[in-house]
Amino acid sequence: MLARAARGTGALLLRGSVEASGRAPRRASSGLPRNTVVLFVPQQEAWVVERMGRFHRILEPGLNILIPVLDRIRYVQSLKEIVINVPEQSAVTLDNVTLQIDGVLYLRIMDPYKASYGVEDPEYAVTQLAQTTMRSELGKLSLDKVFRERESLNASIVDAINQAADCWGIRCLRYEIKDIHVPPRVKESMQMQVEAERRKRATVLESEGTRESAINVAEGKKQAQILASEAEKAEQINQAAGEASAVLAKAKAKAEAIRILAAALTQHNGDAAASLTVAEQYVSAFSKLAKDSNTILLPSNPGDVTSMVAQAMGVYGALTKAPVPGAQDSVSSGSSRDVQGSDASLDEEFDRVKLS
Repeated sequence: MLARAARGTGALLLRGSVEASGRAPRRASSGLPRNTVVLFVPQQEAWVVERMGRFHRILEPGLNILIPVLDRIRYVQSLKEIVINVPEQSAVTLDNVTLQIDGVLYLRIMDPYKASYGVEDPEYAVTQLAQTTMRSELGKLSLDKVFRERESLNASIVDAINQAADCWGIRCLRYEIKDIHVPPRVKESMQMQVEAERRKRATVLESEGTRESAINVAEGKKQAQILASEAEKAEQINQAAGEASAVLAKAKAKAEAIRILAAALTQHNGDAAASLTVAEQYVSAFSKLAKDSNTILLPSNPGDVTSMVAQAMGVYGALTKAPVPGAQDSVSSGSSRDVQGSDASLDEEFDRVKLS
């Protein structure tokens, strides 16, 4: 009998729904849909049905049929993402600064059964939980960290809400702080702090620039001195190499001249040529006397060129001849007498020059 009544009522309601061109079923004065036997549940909604005051099932989107009188739609839950404005509230930071802060909460119902029977008003419960969690998290941070660690603060609030709202079938997706209002005096002190920090940075940058400039100047001077010393070293090396080359060239030239002179002296009339050369050098040296200093030493007979040449050739001959055995003592005694005679003549000449 109940089945026939249900079928008849369903047919009547189906005709009514067709005549009404697919309009949604009427809702009761409390805002819940009325049991019209045939119901069309919208997408992203979950209707919780109770049968005789006890949970029966959750209606899926689409066509659903209920038993009149026995079945009743008790709760309607939206499965869409819900945005809730968290009212402004006061909170005290770790350094005892009172802030006025508000936010936005994004949540979604994951389990319609828990959301319906786990808490009386899910949105109100989550809002209150967000406010208390925000106050507790702000109490752990100082004022400066509240502005710097805004993202970590939001993440901490989301984690705390999800841990508490898991038994309600609600999941908090994210929480965003909208506005943070600071007391006027604190705002002035923060502005002064910012200005002082900027001046400090400017001073530090200027000092660093001065230091870098001094370092660059000192480095430039160091490099210049190193390059100058290396250039001087290279110059001295080149000069020494040039002087050594010149000395070597002079020695080679002198050796070659001596070799040529020795070869010439061994030829015919070599002694005469040597006598002529000695006479020319004597005359040249005599002409340069008293040019550099007024004190000079003269032999006893400076005008006798012949005796000077003969004496020079005698010395040359004595050096070139080989020493004879047994005559070394006589030569040494004669040489000593000659040296003593020459020394005596030089002393007499020196006294004569001093008297003049």
